[in-house]
Amino acid sequence: MRLTLKQTEDYLRRLSLERQPPTQEFLFALHRAHVERVAWHTIDIFAGKPVPIDSEELIHHIVYDGGGYCFHLNGAFSLLLRALGYEVSWHRAGVQSRGQDPRIDSYHLSLSVCIRAREQSEYGHEEMQIWLVDVGLGDMLYEPIPLRFGVHKQGFHTYKLAQSSVNPSGWRLEHDPQGAFIGVDIDSIPVRNMDEFIPKHAHLSMSPESTWINMLLVRNRHESGSNELRGCVYSRRDEHGLVKNEITNRSEWFDLLSEVFKEPLNHFSQLEKDELWAKALKAHEEGKRTQ
Repeated sequence: MRLTLKQTEDYLRRLSLERQPPTQEFLFALHRAHVERVAWHTIDIFAGKPVPIDSEELIHHIVYDGGGYCFHLNGAFSLLLRALGYEVSWHRAGVQSRGQDPRIDSYHLSLSVCIRAREQSEYGHEEMQIWLVDVGLGDMLYEPIPLRFGVHKQGFHTYKLAQSSVNPSGWRLEHDPQGAFIGVDIDSIPVRNMDEFIPKHAHLSMSPESTWINMLLVRNRHESGSNELRGCVYSRRDEHGLVKNEITNRSEWFDLLSEVFKEPLNHFSQLEKDELWAKALKAHEEGKRTQ
């Protein structure tokens, strides 16, 4: 899949950016804008209308105000970066949730971007810098981090990049201790297409065993922290701490999705919105009763 010129311009417009040369500075600006304006979420899966990850439908969905999870977000973002002249690689990866072991199980798609210097070094060698890029981890990276082992600070968040214990040639990116999960392990060997991830997406989006089938979860980043909507509970985390609010008013709930998460649900009919709200509120009330 490739973006057309119009799709590229429309994608940039969604991010409130104009085309620039493929520099490190522009890569950072693209990443920041994406994690702020294109939400990580399970809304479509929760609503029973999952979006494919291997067709033009994906491009249209993300370019024109939709969101999704890693396969959608990193998949579409990689197409944008390539259209802008960046050298992008896809990688098999796996997210370690709390209480689970590290893994590289292809349930996460990660990206790396190689930026080559315009001029050779004084020794005659071409210099390059590889960056880990991931707009599909919800509350994690606000900007790319260099492929260099050690501690990386972004605002009040602290990340650590190390060798993966799952695959010694791979990479381990540890989340901030206050993050939503523990970390992600990444295979350093790139894959050439999305074939590896298609059955994983099918399981996550349609299997009765998938966690996402019955969990509405929305996340995005802002400069000083992150936002999360879990069913009818809105959480905002910043350098001052975590604040939670219960949102059980229908209008307020949809306004939150549109204004905070930039998710207007334009691809939902009024009936589908009614059904989505009813399901989210029911799950919230049932969850409160079982607490």
